[in-house]
Amino acid sequence: MKALITLATALLMTLPTMATEPFTHVEPPNWWVGMRDTRLQLMLHAPGIADSEPVLAPYPGVTLKGSHRASSANYRFIDLDIAPNAAPGEITLTLGGRTLRYPLKARAPGSAKRQGFGPKDAIYLLVPDRFAQGGSGQPGGMKEGLKRSAPGGRHGGDLAGMRQHLDYIAGLGFTQVWPTPLVENNSATYSYHGYAATDFYKVDPRFGSNDDFRAFVAEARTQGLGVIQDIVLNHIGSGHWWMADLPAPDWLNAWPQYTETHHARMTLQDPYAAPSDRKRFTDGWFVPGMPDLNQRRPELATYLTQMTLWWIESAGLSGLRTDTWSYSDRDFLSAWSARIMQEYPRLNIVGEEWSPHPAVVAYWQRGKKNHDGYVSHAPSMMDFPLQANLLAALLEEDGPHTGLTKLYEGLAHDFVYPDPANLVLFDGNHDTPRLYSVLKQDVGLTQIALAYLATTRRIPQFFYGTELLMQSPTERDDGAVRADMPGGWPGDTVNAFTSAGLSPAQRDMQAWVRRLFNWRKGSTVIHKGQLMQYAPLQGVYVFFRFDAERTVMVVLNKNAQPAVLALDRFQERIRGGEQARDVLGGKVITLGDRLTAPARSPLILEWAR
Repeated sequence: MKALITLATALLMTLPTMATEPFTHVEPPNWWVGMRDTRLQLMLHAPGIADSEPVLAPYPGVTLKGSHRASSANYRFIDLDIAPNAAPGEITLTLGGRTLRYPLKARAPGSAKRQGFGPKDAIYLLVPDRFAQGGSGQPGGMKEGLKRSAPGGRHGGDLAGMRQHLDYIAGLGFTQVWPTPLVENNSATYSYHGYAATDFYKVDPRFGSNDDFRAFVAEARTQGLGVIQDIVLNHIGSGHWWMADLPAPDWLNAWPQYTETHHARMTLQDPYAAPSDRKRFTDGWFVPGMPDLNQRRPELATYLTQMTLWWIESAGLSGLRTDTWSYSDRDFLSAWSARIMQEYPRLNIVGEEWSPHPAVVAYWQRGKKNHDGYVSHAPSMMDFPLQANLLAALLEEDGPHTGLTKLYEGLAHDFVYPDPANLVLFDGNHDTPRLYSVLKQDVGLTQIALAYLATTRRIPQFFYGTELLMQSPTERDDGAVRADMPGGWPGDTVNAFTSAGLSPAQRDMQAWVRRLFNWRKGSTVIHKGQLMQYAPLQGVYVFFRFDAERTVMVVLNKNAQPAVLALDRFQERIRGGEQARDVLGGKVITLGDRLTAPARSPLILEWAR
């Protein structure tokens, strides 16, 4: 009898442990009261939980709407409704002998009305692993350690390093920072780039913690900088925790044998495209190490949407850059972008649609009336067509259909876009060769490209290190393109942040970029003004930005010698006798009959209208 009592006592003593056994994953890890859409779906992951029915302890304003399992025995999806009158606090759910105390937080004041990036802004793109090391990274326990000598290895840049040099970015005149993805990429090799997530809700420890990211965003705000987060919706890394226990067999786009996307993105608009081609484009995998997600699965679509909202609200973001835009399911993208903009009507989302065709890029921008009735809610897209035209303009000989004519005609295609000023134009990015190298190490052409970037009717995005004339091979070489920022590591003999060890050409370029983008930061005529362009003649391209108060004249002279312009050609914009200031040189000149544009350089003049 005594033995039975002892056994019963022992069993009772184990019950509290069983009742509070932790869940392997609870995602999202918290939520907020006061969201416009009151629905919330929790994904709970724990051994054998699939058949456990949840019970919600009474909580004013919170209702348990239902729950269901998928195929795996280890997932339960719980649907809640959080009414507008619900107060912050902690709700309690019990299921399967487990208790979940789930936080509902108050939103930051003005969160829903946050202002996203737009034409007033200039974006500085950086690769966190390659920018600066500040001590927040914790590489222990990760599959890949640090090896700075390897071009494709982890070099050790982290959030603390980025945070320490926000003043440098702001000082250059930029108002937004876009780091490539920071979420965990726990792969054995080539993990630094960030586009193969293994945990959507966790900053990679080699960069720091979620709190380090929030501190980075908060510090950026004090420097006048917004932060754009890079979101990947199309695929995950093969080391993602889902891969050991998929919620359902159709969680991924599966094929009888491994099938890679053929990147034929135009199949989505092509009225003659074979359905099998469309399927291979969207459902094919990027590489074997990047499983393709099936966003047609309702729980996954909800998961990705809530994950995006969680980062915006949790970190205080000013915008999103969405990787490999059109590779995701297009109906999902429509619903996803609608939900994001419903919660944050003034936020901005820029999608990566790597196409040279304006009609293809325009298809995905909010407000476009498409031939097939497709509706997108993404305000912005990356302007790959105009970027390609800019490079061609500076590399090709000028002719009726070549050289500067391509840039002129490329901008003329703005009639296909519902909101061309909200497109993001870039000098380069982490996937393209360095601008200075593509332009054959010609400083003049590089400055022409950047002047165009800063003054045309777009949101400019600048790739870190361009201000230092950083170089790379002209064919794709990711490790070289994403080289370390000089001065970001202890012991660096060259330091971009202090200018120590820079060559005279690098110092001049850095100072020139600082003048250009700090001027742009305060130039409302560039942010909001109209644009009028004149067809290129004899290697010179001229356009104007203007409003009711100011006029800016931009002259891009590609020639190896100065060009003399007859100003009567521009009579729609120049009356004559205006006192114009050279924005980059500082001189004041009187506009008469002729204007001399310096050789192989941009000239930017500004005057009161």
